Amino acid sequence: MSVAEKQKKSGGLGETVSVIVQALLLALVIRSLLFQPFSIPSGSMRPTLLEGDYLFVTKWAYGYSRYSLPFSPDLFSGRLFGSDPERGDVVVFKFPPNPSLDYIKRVVGLPGDRIQMKDGQLYINGTAVPREKVGQIDNPDITEVNRPVDVYRETLPNGVSYDTLDLTPDAIGDNTREFVVPEGHFFMMGDNRDNSTDSRFNVGFVPADHLVGRANIIFFSIASGASPLEIWKWPTEMRASRLFNFVR
Repeated sequence: MSVAEKQKKSGGLGETVSVIVQALLLALVIRSLLFQPFSIPSGSMRPTLLEGDYLFVTKWAYGYSRYSLPFSPDLFSGRLFGSDPERGDVVVFKFPPNPSLDYIKRVVGLPGDRIQMKDGQLYINGTAVPREKVGQIDNPDITEVNRPVDVYRETLPNGVSYDTLDLTPDAIGDNTREFVVPEGHFFMMGDNRDNSTDSRFNVGFVPADHLVGRANIIFFSIASGASPLEIWKWPTEMRASRLFNFVR
C-alpha cells in the first residue's frame, strides 16, 4: 500500500470516528437539555398512561438539576433556570428514597398546600376537588383487571381535568391524614388511585431538584408486554390510537 493510500485510509477512519463522536455528543445534549425518551414501567397512571407507552419528556420545562444529566453527577445543587410545575402536570421525577429510580405521577399539591384523601375524594386546602363519575371501563388492557372499573373525572382548581380509576372501594389510600407540602416540594399522585405508590405512601414529598421533566407526547405504544423491537407483533399489539397523543 502506498503512502498516499495509507494517508487516505487513515483520514477516512478519522473522519468516521469524528462523525460518531459528534453524533454521540449531539445525542447527549438533546437528552440532557431537550427531550428524554421514557417508557411507562407500571400501571400507576392508568388510564392516562399504560404500560408499554413510550413518551418524550421535555427537560427544559422546570429547568435543570443534577438529575437532568446522565448518571446524575453532583456538579451543582438546586435548579438552573428553574420554574415550578403547574398543578395537574404529569411529571417524571427521581424517587426520593432512591434517586436511581425514575417515577412518573401527577402533581396535585404545590408548596404550602394541605392535601388529604377522604372517602376516595381529593381535598386541597380543605376543599373537595370536584369528582364526577363518567362511566366504566371494561378493557383489561387499560385497567389490568377482568371486570368493569369505575372511572371518575377530577377537575383541579386551575381547571385541569383528567380521569382516574377506582379499582377498590375503601382502599388503603382512600382515607389519609392531612399532608402539608413543604416549601420547595411537591405532592404527587397516580391516576390509578388504588394501585399507585405515591406521596401518600413511601414516595413522600418530592423535592424540586428531583424533577426530571414534564411528560409531553406518546410516540409509541404496544400492549401485552411486547417489546417495540418485536416488529412482527406490531400488527396485533401496537396501540395505534395512542400514537402521538399529548399527555394530559
